[in-house]
Amino acid sequence: MSGAGLVYVVGASGVGKDSVLAQLRELLQLEDRVAVAHRYITRAAHAGGENHVALSQPEFLLRRAAGCFALDWESHGLHYGIGREIELWLARGMQVLINGSRAHAVVLRERYPAARVVEIVADEAVLRSRLLARGREDASAVEARLARNRQLAPCPVDLQIANEGPLEDAAQALLRFAREI
Repeated sequence: MSGAGLVYVVGASGVGKDSVLAQLRELLQLEDRVAVAHRYITRAAHAGGENHVALSQPEFLLRRAAGCFALDWESHGLHYGIGREIELWLARGMQVLINGSRAHAVVLRERYPAARVVEIVADEAVLRSRLLARGREDASAVEARLARNRQLAPCPVDLQIANEGPLEDAAQALLRFAREI
């Protein structure tokens, strides 16, 4: 599958990818034919405020071995997966948005060469503030995330969206991009 219609949204932890995607969901109209894929994560359902399906590690590994994921990766001690349902949505002519991982973008391009990558960005001070406010990690863990972000090699992107102003602005920019493809 080429991945035409697939938009892979990346960005550093705390940049607001989940918030932008949640706001985009509120802006969708039926004629948009845009679906936001949920992620399967080995994290408790109530943790993090993200729209995801919580799986135990054994359950995740079983699903991965059974070929249930179109994409999967590990990050920060957790397993992340995107279900094969996205391939059905793409085959039906829908645009599919995925909250992805910059480190996994190379695999995305191998499996879905026509996929587009959108990077959500924000100033490091904004990231630090957001990461501390969400309370998943202490200050030293937040600093480690920020250091990792600085060291991570950039991935080629088709569009960069700043998320430092009103959330709706970033969501509108992402929706405009999805509508154009």
